[in-house]
Amino acid sequence: MESHPLVPQGQAFRLPIARMRSVFQSDEVERKLAKLPEKDHENLRGTYERMLERGPERFQVKPSGIPDMSALYEDLPNFTEVLDDVKRHVALSQDSRDGLELTPMLLLGAPGIGKTHFARQLAALLGTGMSLVPMSSMTAGWLLSGASSQWKGSRPGKVFEALVDGQYANPVLVIDEIDKASRDAQYDPLGALYSLLEHDTAHTFVDEFAEVAIDASQVIWITTANDGRSIPDPILNRMNVFEVPAPTREQARAIALRLYQSIRGEHGWGERFAPEPGLDLLDGLAELAPREMRRALMTGFGNARLAGRDTLEPGDLPRAGSGKTRVGFIQ
Repeated sequence: MESHPLVPQGQAFRLPIARMRSVFQSDEVERKLAKLPEKDHENLRGTYERMLERGPERFQVKPSGIPDMSALYEDLPNFTEVLDDVKRHVALSQDSRDGLELTPMLLLGAPGIGKTHFARQLAALLGTGMSLVPMSSMTAGWLLSGASSQWKGSRPGKVFEALVDGQYANPVLVIDEIDKASRDAQYDPLGALYSLLEHDTAHTFVDEFAEVAIDASQVIWITTANDGRSIPDPILNRMNVFEVPAPTREQARAIALRLYQSIRGEHGWGERFAPEPGLDLLDGLAELAPREMRRALMTGFGNARLAGRDTLEPGDLPRAGSGKTRVGFIQ
């Protein structure tokens, strides 16, 4: 079977190779459902019924052949080391029935340099789905592993949701700002990662809400952090750690140019604007963190349109100090 990926801009279209893989055992779910009291645990009953209705089979996908990643290297020039690692793992999975096994990774770097954008592009490259778990705004210790069905308002965790409610056996799961995980919760919000990041134990991950073994061994884990010092060593030791530098000024200009061209090409109104921006505009954009460039450009396009111009000027961009993040550049 094959499924259609979202293809990063500029990358040749290729259907991924897709096999089916069971992420849980239906007979185990049936036994659990049969044991439930008739009038209690309505949420849990609904969860089991949904699992049986959907069935256990999910797509396990990988690229067909080693994909042309040149567009990604251009789009994410400061992620070269990380992309090299991805390419090695993709190469290993070719010409065999093996699935893609990507070592969990930690991306360390300043806010706004493109860590989450990289994760989205990786999911698109591999033809799979992506779920984002922002640890900075989560305090519940059961976020990943679920909460016991005995508790009021309990529900399954994010891993269960991604595999049971999603389409893929090997989705990309992004634990964003893992260094911001609250230690004030009754249970450690990172506790589930001790088994989830180990390939062998992840085969039989048990969500505390559903209490059914889930095969999470094919999940592609990406964690992001600004500072790795607060991350427990046993978790760090389970991941490849990459320090992602801020882009050089030249790289920042290149990122800004690609964003300008991408936005212009994505919208019908883009044809009203010049195919390429001026160097002075790129210089202004290069002062911003990559994640802020898109918002700045959208503001710029709007201001230029109001002024009746087909070119953007530096003055069309948001003023410095208006809440936009700036990064230090590597010279």
